[in-house]
Amino acid sequence: MTKSTKALRSVIALAGVSAFALTACTGPTGGGGTSTQSAGGGTITYGTTDKVVTLDPAGSYDGGSFMVMNQIYPFLLNYKPGTADASPDIAESASFTSPTEYTVKLKSGLKFANGNTLDSSDVVFSFNRVVAINDPNGPASLLSNMSTVEAKDPTTVVFTLKAANDQVFPGVLASNPGPIVDEQVFPADKVMDDDAIIKGKPFAGQYTIESYKKNELVSFKPNADYKGLLGAASNEGANLKHYADPNNLKLDVQQGNIDVAGRILTATDVADLEKDSKVKVHKGPGGELRYMVFNFDTMPFGAKTPEADAKKSLAVRQAIAHLVDRDIIASQVFKNTYTPVYSYVPQGFEGAAEPLKSLYGDGTGKPSLDKAKKVLADAGVTSVVDLKLQYTDRYGTSAADEYALVKQQLEKSGLFTVDLKSTEWTTYTKERRADAYPVYQLGWFPDYSDADNYLTPFFIPGNFLGNHYENAAVAAVVNKQLVTTDKAERSKLLGEAQEAIAKDLSTLPLLQGAQVMVAGTDVKGVEKTLDASFKTRLGVMSK
Repeated sequence: MTKSTKALRSVIALAGVSAFALTACTGPTGGGGTSTQSAGGGTITYGTTDKVVTLDPAGSYDGGSFMVMNQIYPFLLNYKPGTADASPDIAESASFTSPTEYTVKLKSGLKFANGNTLDSSDVVFSFNRVVAINDPNGPASLLSNMSTVEAKDPTTVVFTLKAANDQVFPGVLASNPGPIVDEQVFPADKVMDDDAIIKGKPFAGQYTIESYKKNELVSFKPNADYKGLLGAASNEGANLKHYADPNNLKLDVQQGNIDVAGRILTATDVADLEKDSKVKVHKGPGGELRYMVFNFDTMPFGAKTPEADAKKSLAVRQAIAHLVDRDIIASQVFKNTYTPVYSYVPQGFEGAAEPLKSLYGDGTGKPSLDKAKKVLADAGVTSVVDLKLQYTDRYGTSAADEYALVKQQLEKSGLFTVDLKSTEWTTYTKERRADAYPVYQLGWFPDYSDADNYLTPFFIPGNFLGNHYENAAVAAVVNKQLVTTDKAERSKLLGEAQEAIAKDLSTLPLLQGAQVMVAGTDVKGVEKTLDASFKTRLGVMSK
């Protein structure tokens, strides 16, 4: 569509799912200038405030990086827009051939953009590499149930699992550890530099990268050799434009300078866009969690502090849980585009429970100063607790107001003094794993549509948080639900896991994201995008 033929702009704002947030029917190729949209698809430009950590699948476990990787790398399994079930992508078939063996048959004639053949050897290399590198910011924890992966012939791969009947393994293959990389380009033992990746052209996804300026602008070109589930891109090319300021992102959407804008707009921006006569807002449930993480080594009374005391450390976590007022944060900061959450699994997922509501505060979700005072006194904490609290720009400019309110709520109690600081995301991802932050903010966007994705990555040994939390009993329940085929029994186990985790308070969930989509009624694929499971493909956005 061109500006001369279609003046209506559209916006998709997803507060709760990992990628799409805004689309417009008008817009330019390079994020500014004259539109090149046409009835045949044209070039789509996507804007985001998300940052890329690395283009190497072994070294990133974040939405900004995955947004790019999801376009350029092939997956064995992927999500067809409008569904939440992983289906064969470059695979011809994929299924359990025994309780502990998952067999994948590749399509024939696959190749990378550099001309190298893509076969079962590359698949084996890709998954073994993620596990071997085990980067602190990587997705190796999602492969904890993988024992071995073997190439039986050039098109057949067999995954042997440690535990039988893994209910989420197909979803894992379609998530962060799933990109298949070229073993002739990537090193087996270390994360590869972005510029070297671009030079090697190890792409076999729906797009290849034509030009790359990290965290500024990425230009994609449809890959004519892609043989995956999603088919040919419905546009002639795509650009990913990174914004430092969400206000500029909003303005470019309103002015028609970009076609699609994603994470993150503020709640105020979304509210303003709802009043724009040129757009229409759609809302639906979302899977995002915003939460606090406690470092069990460095938080007050943590295991490696001079005053180490496990009982007092737990009391500090419990006191914070008694004091936070989620309703105030949700209404004042996020204009109720986020809702209070008292669960480790968001409401709407099978097995979700709300143990944090009954265990902490007044029992109805409201804070309780008396209970906070009592839990600290009972543990022998007699002085005001000095708390270092960190947050990041990764989760939008609203994070500053969100954590200013948390600081205010804790300090108003007279039980805490809070040293609140912010760090830019790419630095944050490294420092949090280096134990630099005793208590800090994170957000979670699910990799696959299952309650397990809110448990296994967080609460088993070697989890991606790296916050030194381990509880063998909790891990046992989490691992058991993973391989339980009876739905009722599995739901029960999921509830038990959440109850146990809530008593330990490794993390403290605060808010659950809603999914908000603002779009013109003439934009095809909008409702499918709203319903799609946590994946975004620029190529499936029909103009």
